[in-house]
Amino acid sequence: MPKAAKNDSIVVPALRARTNFGNLLRRVEVERRSFVIEKRGTPRAVLLSIRDYVRLAAPEPEVLRIIAEESVAKGTDKLSSQQIEKIIRETRANQTKRR
Repeated sequence: MPKAAKNDSIVVPALRARTNFGNLLRRVEVERRSFVIEKRGTPRAVLLSIRDYVRLAAPEPEVLRIIAEESVAKGTDKLSSQQIEKIIRETRANQTKRR
């Protein structure tokens, strides 16, 4: 049985990872698990979901998180792209009139 690490990752020997790769991929996706793959007792690689990888590789900047929260609070997160384009056109037209 693979042993669990402190961060909920499961340590798996390389041979077991190779023979059970499809099952590990399923667990990564369905159970949102990550696996530390070790060879001869030394950690060599990590298997994690693409979502977790993107989150780690390109974390969301703080400013985008704040903008998203404000958008949800104001209800503008539900606007369609056509509605957004209309608002932009109207705003630009109003700015042109002021000049």
